[in-house]
Amino acid sequence: MFFKKIRPAVPKCLLITLAGLMWSTVGVMLCSMAYYWLKKVAWLTAFPLGLSGIILSLAAYLFGFSGIALKNINRICLLPEKGCIFAFQAWKSYLIIVFMIALGIILRHSPIPKHYLAIVYTAIGGALLLSSLHYYQRLWQLIFKKP
Repeated sequence: MFFKKIRPAVPKCLLITLAGLMWSTVGVMLCSMAYYWLKKVAWLTAFPLGLSGIILSLAAYLFGFSGIALKNINRICLLPEKGCIFAFQAWKSYLIIVFMIALGIILRHSPIPKHYLAIVYTAIGGALLLSSLHYYQRLWQLIFKKP
């Protein structure tokens, strides 16, 4: 009973906004890290690595992250009109986020050269950034009452 009283409830629109902002922010952060790593190597090395990351990000978007974002949007839309502010991600997603952060830390501190890691960071960051557009599209539909 006590937790029901202190649970910070917010409208679904805010949950969708928070999820989109989180996906966009992490996507931009990962792509920025990849850019700075690639900036430090010769253009002839950086270009194919960056291009590989972009191509992989499109594949990751199409075959993975886009579907995850759409499932999360549908989950949020099925919540009551006001939900807990932390419900912008499913509880299982928080476990995945912790795992991904830990994996990122391990990779950054590994002996793998950063310009090779840039491929993975661009792929995941780009896929997150592209998938975040689904959240903004749904937010736009909710604001203007399109089903």
